Amino acid sequence: MSEPRARVWAGIDAGKSHHWAAVVDETGATLWSKKIDNDESAILTALGEILDLADKVSWAVDICGTSSALLLALLAAHGQQAVYVPGRTVNRMSGAYRGEAKTDARDAYVIAETARHRRDFVTIDVPAQLAADLALLTAHRTDLVADRVRMINRLRDVLTGVFPALERAFDYSSHKGALILLTGYQTPAAIR
Repeated sequence: MSEPRARVWAGIDAGKSHHWAAVVDETGATLWSKKIDNDESAILTALGEILDLADKVSWAVDICGTSSALLLALLAAHGQQAVYVPGRTVNRMSGAYRGEAKTDARDAYVIAETARHRRDFVTIDVPAQLAADLALLTAHRTDLVADRVRMINRLRDVLTGVFPALERAFDYSSHKGALILLTGYQTPAAIR
């Protein structure tokens, strides 16, 4: 493991389902670049990896709306602040860098580089209450997911005992049809 640097810049191209983060050092060299699912555990893992790279991380994002709310709340909860780099600025700055393809990885790099070169961006202020509310909502969502998994596992167990061939035919993970069918017809004779 190499010695942590004094300072790095992390640019995040935010999205609904995932974000892309790129980290550059003082020379503009890419130290870290990855796709991050818009999920608390994935964001926390990436946050830990990026914070291990340097003593000080300067964060920059291109969206400060709902799609980046969880990301910004987690940054705030860990004592990190981000600046807002407008999409128009990212678009204009991308012309200064090699390559023509517009990708999430390239946009994240351009955001990090723009934040490294310019110091006039607005700091995003995340209220402590927002961070607390998002933590509560994500904990509730985790509970709901765990309840659904338990319910499906119990249903599969019962169905295996009553009608094993039908249980093997159902795909509970991506289709609701199996659950709807079983709510209307609860016995093998009724299903037949």
